[in-house]
Amino acid sequence: MSEEDSELERLKAKRLAEMQKNLVSRQDSQKPSDPPKPAENPRDILVKVLGFRGLEVLQNAESQFPNETKMIVQKLSELIKSGELNETLDGGKLLALFRAVGLHIRMETKINIEQDGKFVSLTDKLSKQSSENDD
Repeated sequence: MSEEDSELERLKAKRLAEMQKNLVSRQDSQKPSDPPKPAENPRDILVKVLGFRGLEVLQNAESQFPNETKMIVQKLSELIKSGELNETLDGGKLLALFRAVGLHIRMETKINIEQDGKFVSLTDKLSKQSSENDD
């Protein structure tokens, strides 16, 4: 009987160790989900949904109209969080939005022309043509 008792005690100890291990692993898996996420910056929320040249328009707006842009970015991030704004904002849409509220953002404009397999700025091409005509 003592053999059976020792066998039973060994099985109980093994089962108890397994249960404690499972309990510890459950507590570890619950810990990472407990800490709340820090509040995300409104600008970062907006940057995530910006499309082609959107970031360029946003940077120009921030440098030209910092206070007004900050308010607009705040409102746009609220709309994104609530799900009312769920589309990608490219540079054209963002520029149209700023102009609709009265902020005329100045964008740098470049016109490039392909010449002999290379892209040349329109200014360079015109200056070369005028210098050739002067000769």
